Amino acid sequence: MGTVKVTDQGQVVVVELNRPESLNAMNVEMLETLAEELENIAKGDAKVVVLKGSGNAFSAGGDIKMMLEKDEGNFDRVMDSIGSMITTLYTMPKITISAIHGAAAGLGLSLALASDFVVAHSSTKLAMNFIKIGLIPDGGGHFFMEKRLGEAKAKQMIWEGKTISAAHALELGLVDRIENDGMEDVIMKKVSTLLHAPTQAMLETKQIYTKTSLPRLQQILELEKNAQGRMRKSDDHKEGIKAFVEKRTPVFTGK
Repeated sequence: MGTVKVTDQGQVVVVELNRPESLNAMNVEMLETLAEELENIAKGDAKVVVLKGSGNAFSAGGDIKMMLEKDEGNFDRVMDSIGSMITTLYTMPKITISAIHGAAAGLGLSLALASDFVVAHSSTKLAMNFIKIGLIPDGGGHFFMEKRLGEAKAKQMIWEGKTISAAHALELGLVDRIENDGMEDVIMKKVSTLLHAPTQAMLETKQIYTKTSLPRLQQILELEKNAQGRMRKSDDHKEGIKAFVEKRTPVFTGK
């Protein structure tokens, strides 16, 4: 079984992040596979796409081993895959739903927010927690956080890097709906409702928003790539990663 599982049900495609042993942390293989699979789905006939995670989490974010990689060529490859994955999901001519549970953190949260609807299990913990290892959000995190929270609240949440509950996320507007048990049933009911809706009209509305927003998303993805490259070389990032591996609180110096 690969790092991404795709189930094509005709009018509905389910995309499942499939590294449960790593809380679906995204490594190079998963990122490149997901970008490719989403491109293929975008060209297909499905009307609705559901994105979810296997095991105990949606996604804990980027794989820490990938962050330890020092090859700049590999860094560019990773960031380009992230940009392709996010742009394709955001602009896809389908109605997209992120069904999140467990951890939805860092890049995992950016990915979830790129969908049209975000449905969270009540136990979900969300975090834009790049700051804890001296990095900035990527995957369009700045774009999606600003869209849902406004600039001031987005900055504050990014800077704090706090983990928040699904209930708090709903209050803020980061997620659209919370469910307890029976998430699968809830998602399937949502899908059924969408399949009986005038989806062409819905997609025209989506296209108006994505076409006008796409230049800004692309600009932010490029700015994130450049800034992340600088942050990877910072003393704070090196200390953040070292502290994470050693399971201690980092001592940052702002350098």
